[in-house]
Amino acid sequence: MSFKTKKYQVIRGALSKELSNFIFNYMMLQRDAVDFLVKNNKLNPHNPFIGSRTETQVPGAYSKYADWVMETLLQFVRPIMKAKTGMDLVPTYSYTRLYEKGNILHRHKDRRSCEISTTVHLGGNEWPIFLDPTGADNILSGRETTTVVKPGAPKGVRIDLKVGDMLIYAGCDLEHWREPFEGTVCSQVFLHYNHANGPYAKTNVLDKRPLLGIPKWIDLYR
Repeated sequence: MSFKTKKYQVIRGALSKELSNFIFNYMMLQRDAVDFLVKNNKLNPHNPFIGSRTETQVPGAYSKYADWVMETLLQFVRPIMKAKTGMDLVPTYSYTRLYEKGNILHRHKDRRSCEISTTVHLGGNEWPIFLDPTGADNILSGRETTTVVKPGAPKGVRIDLKVGDMLIYAGCDLEHWREPFEGTVCSQVFLHYNHANGPYAKTNVLDKRPLLGIPKWIDLYR
């Protein structure tokens, strides 16, 4: 199975277990520290530099856009992504989550900055991701947390990832989702790219940021 023919591909052991465990423990420490400081009114829970539990796609999960370690990983993994896809790729952004019991990722397609993406399992409990390789549009209505799917929609292909494994997929083309999480914690990082010769690269450089490591929603000119 290759990305070129299926628009998705699993790469086993893309990251070493040592590196994955380091990043997993880094995220766990960060989550616990942020939770403590927010609970004790020492930090604004909406500060874009510390991550939050308030995002709309998976409410309650600790998530962070453009963490500096993850942005470094975005560049580190790019040669693998280029080799497996056969494309010249430009980075857009990174995003990481720590999922907890009861979290769910509803069926969806991604925005243009996620044209070519990968999800890497960093640690915690394994949690399969499903994707529909047909590329069909099966979502009738709803937003990120309330999706209505067409009757008879394909059940999708189940992908199981172990620590250090990564799934490369065409996020704008293939619907993907996760069923309710029954474990304790699962850490995933999403690394997103655009095809350098595709329709989005020139107008979407670095997810329209001046450089990596900067939150997208910060006003640089105020």
